[in-house]
Amino acid sequence: MSNAALKSDELAAIPMAGGGLTRLAVERLRSARVPLGPILERSGLTPELIAEPEERLSVRSQIALLHEAANALKDDHLGFTLARDHDPRKIGLLYYVMASSPTLGAALQRLARYSTVTNEALVFGYREGNSLNVTLSYSGVPRHSDMQQMEFCMFAALRICRLLTGRQLVPQHFAIAHYRVEGTTTEMSRFVGTKVEFGAERDEFAFNIETRELPVIHADNYLNDVLLKYCEAAIANRPGDVSQLRTKVENAISLLLPHGRVLVGDVARALGMSERTLGRKLADEGVNFTDVLQGLRRDLAVRYLNDRKLRVSKIAWLLGFKDVSAFTHACKRWMGRTPRQLRTSGVRID
Repeated sequence: MSNAALKSDELAAIPMAGGGLTRLAVERLRSARVPLGPILERSGLTPELIAEPEERLSVRSQIALLHEAANALKDDHLGFTLARDHDPRKIGLLYYVMASSPTLGAALQRLARYSTVTNEALVFGYREGNSLNVTLSYSGVPRHSDMQQMEFCMFAALRICRLLTGRQLVPQHFAIAHYRVEGTTTEMSRFVGTKVEFGAERDEFAFNIETRELPVIHADNYLNDVLLKYCEAAIANRPGDVSQLRTKVENAISLLLPHGRVLVGDVARALGMSERTLGRKLADEGVNFTDVLQGLRRDLAVRYLNDRKLRVSKIAWLLGFKDVSAFTHACKRWMGRTPRQLRTSGVRID
């Protein structure tokens, strides 16, 4: 394969987004008079990209900017704050597709089908059974790399459901996969109306099944038909799933880590392939399963150690170590220092 073809494939594999969430965060930074230049540079963005609303941004850059903005604003819950306070119309196309749908169930089904039009990494799921379940996962982006974007999407989705129906809907449950220290999420639970479960197996919330028939206040069949045609055309013109296998493996491992030993066979089954096939495909990307597992553990260790409210024993459990001693040895192997030394030196996420 030629170098030009390789570069084309690499570019196609980068999930892109409309950048609406990035621009919401930039507005918040400007209103707080925080200098934008250094934050944009560290996030891989430029003022020119931000200034042009039609320019799409890489999802990884958006995640990085939200992390930088949360630090600069000293708002560790920035994603939630933006979801609670923003004007949903600024989301653009996806909001109007939902707002013109006839019922809440139809609106959520369209969210699941068309979310990738505005953010190629977001995979919303919609499932009906004893309850109406909405799930969210990532494609082409490591789930462990993000907190703020995921929280924005989850809380914004709930808020939009309330706005569309004019009802203060309270989910049967509301779960987020990444971990937060208990006691720091009171405001989030107050907003949802029930306790938000962190460190869950998946990102998900559920309503009573009857909510699917709730009418949308401003339903507009004509507008909805026009928007659906546009969205279908946009989906048809998108490339297929080009996310790297390594990212899929990392996302599968993240769910298994707190349960103890992570086995390659369990991950292979979760991805619908044999252990041998998984090993061969990872080798094609220049890595092996152990590399991915240890790299993920190291990245998560740095992230968790940055949160001073997390006890080292809790971090060891979250990373699947049997005790603190095993975690300490791993930190020395990865970074040459113990967890306590890393915290004392002010370890930061790269």
